[in-house]
Amino acid sequence: QVQLVESGGGLVQPGGSLRLSCAAYGIVFNNHAMGWFRQGPGKERQLVARITRTGATNYANSEKGRFTISKDNVKSTVYLQMNSLKPEDTAVYYCNAQDIETLNSYWGQGTQVTVSS
Repeated sequence: QVQLVESGGGLVQPGGSLRLSCAAYGIVFNNHAMGWFRQGPGKERQLVARITRTGATNYANSEKGRFTISKDNVKSTVYLQMNSLKPEDTAVYYCNAQDIETLNSYWGQGTQVTVSS
């Protein structure tokens, strides 16, 4: 059974930082591209950042320079370091794993990030 377990969300003031983690279970981690998506109130789910099995990364434009995605293949965990957070970053953040061969996609349950003073 595939499980993606996110953690690290919470309430932070504007300008602050958070680090999200997503531990993957039940998949061959190195066969998957990993990503972080977010869904704000009344908005569609959108890509935040993605990291391929080889470690190549890409980011949504608004996150470039503020967010960093990384992974630990030994721990089967992907991270999202978020700095200089803004109120508009408030959203539920979801971890995603996509099998590079079958294109099967898996989602975590989401973790809430709220940026507010």
